[in-house]
Amino acid sequence: QVQLVESGGGLVQAGGSLRLSCAASGSIFRISAMAWYRQAPGNQRELVAFISTGGITKYEASVKGRFTIAMDNAKNTVYLQMDSLKPEDTAVYYCNAPGIFTTDHPYRSLEVWGQGTLVTVSS
Repeated sequence: QVQLVESGGGLVQAGGSLRLSCAASGSIFRISAMAWYRQAPGNQRELVAFISTGGITKYEASVKGRFTIAMDNAKNTVYLQMDSLKPEDTAVYYCNAPGIFTTDHPYRSLEVWGQGTLVTVSS
């Protein structure tokens, strides 16, 4: 079984910074990519940032230049550095691993989600 555990959410004033972390644990053979999504009240869940283990990144337009995604392959951990935060960034942020291969099934990928961490940006 594989789990994603997020940390780092909280309350911050507009213009401030937060760093989210997400550690994958369990019988992991290989991770192909990780991502961060967010869901604000009344909105659909949206992709915020994506990174492959090869270092390819992708960002949602409204966070480009403010958020940075990084991955420590050795620790199976992904980070999201969020700078110049705005009230509209307020949401529950979810860690996602779209392709995890376990030691039991090294040729069949799983998609795993974290439990979410709340980020609140006050104006």
